[in-house]
Amino acid sequence: MTNEPPVARPGRRTRLTRRGRLVLIAGAALAVTAAVLVPLTLLSGGDESARRATTLVVPEGRRATQVYASVDRALDVPAGTTRKAAVDARLELPEAARSNPEGYLFPATYPIDSTTSPAGLLGYMVRTANQRFGGDRITAGARAHGVSAYQTVTIASIVQAEADTTADMARVARVVHNRLALGMPLQMDSTLNYALNRATLDTSHADTRTDSPYNTYEHKGLPPTPIGNPGEEAMRAAVAPASGDWLYFVTVRPGDTRFTNRYAEHRKNVEEFNKHRRDA
Repeated sequence: MTNEPPVARPGRRTRLTRRGRLVLIAGAALAVTAAVLVPLTLLSGGDESARRATTLVVPEGRRATQVYASVDRALDVPAGTTRKAAVDARLELPEAARSNPEGYLFPATYPIDSTTSPAGLLGYMVRTANQRFGGDRITAGARAHGVSAYQTVTIASIVQAEADTTADMARVARVVHNRLALGMPLQMDSTLNYALNRATLDTSHADTRTDSPYNTYEHKGLPPTPIGNPGEEAMRAAVAPASGDWLYFVTVRPGDTRFTNRYAEHRKNVEEFNKHRRDA
């Protein structure tokens, strides 16, 4: 969500954020499944007929730490193994990422078997993201909005976290771009949730004072890295946002997200959101 410039208010209040639904793009999932299978079965050699493949689902919006934990469980390796592999492996990341794969662990369904290694699986996720996010369309879209391709992945990760539905993504992206263009703080609760390693709809005034570069209430501009791993729909919205002058949005109830450029109207929508939550 977006909110007003922070002002001192006592107690706890409800702010407005919508975590993106953890869904898979069926087409992308199938495409990656077909592409991943051969490279992963070649990681260690051996008799293919003796292998029994299973799958690992990486949902859209999942954070890197969550992906690491999922890989550890899927491969039945000690907790922390995949995190260490992410540090040690030479992943094909853009220079701006500074070896942090957040945003580049592409969401899809990956086949795995007894020969799959954490480093090999992470490497293929990153290579797939580079293929999806590195095309001319993404580069041109980023340039048109005065941001880098890496920053566009960051915008897409915020869109993935904040949009209630796929249909809302292009409008959420427009709000992000409008606020950046005006020099307004983004004030996205999803970035605070990332800083605090949580997911919640409730944000306190104390939370907005969190000392973190991911606190987009205190710091203008984008956070330093993506806040999750976006899918193609969110990336598409980031490079081709809807047309509009919106600066605020709130999901009053599932399927009913309201966008406006007028703060007074936004406050009315917020009141309706709060009433709906109380009634529920």
